[in-house]
Amino acid sequence: MNPPMINLSFPHCWQAEMLASRPFILPQRRFVYPVEAEEIERGALEVIIRPEASSWRPFLATCALGFSDPAVPTGLWSVPNPDELCAVSGGYAYVIDVNEPERFTMIPYRPVLAVRPVPSHGLLLFAGHHSILAWGTEGEAWQSGRLSSEGVTITAISGNLLHGLGWDMMTDKETPFALDLRTGLPIRS
Repeated sequence: MNPPMINLSFPHCWQAEMLASRPFILPQRRFVYPVEAEEIERGALEVIIRPEASSWRPFLATCALGFSDPAVPTGLWSVPNPDELCAVSGGYAYVIDVNEPERFTMIPYRPVLAVRPVPSHGLLLFAGHHSILAWGTEGEAWQSGRLSSEGVTITAISGNLLHGLGWDMMTDKETPFALDLRTGLPIRS
């Protein structure tokens, strides 16, 4: 597995620390993601999260491991909403409300292959095998249509355009695509 990464491109109201293993003394508040996680037996990303608000106590977030493949990300990302945190554990991505940690969203890609912040547009992008999902301040901003038969690569972002490649099974080639970052809709050239 690749070493975990931390990307704090967006302003955030929390501090977080990835732990090498589950602590011997568990904090009073702890949450498992997803709630009914059979995947926990395969491993998990353990994170101590400290919300900035003084009235909130730290909590342990146990995020089920998706895959132990070096091709999928693991780490922490700030998101456009400063009260949320994105934890990715072996390609399983969880967006957690740090003030109400029982509220979370598991990104539907199994696995997420890449996470890309785009602060200029207030978006955190998740690339999967077939499409891209954009997360904004209010949650899911958009999801693209199918871009690939197997594997999406974001190659560049310029202005309002996202450029990428998707493998086409019929031609056995990487095919370029462009999306409007505001809507997720394809741009035809």
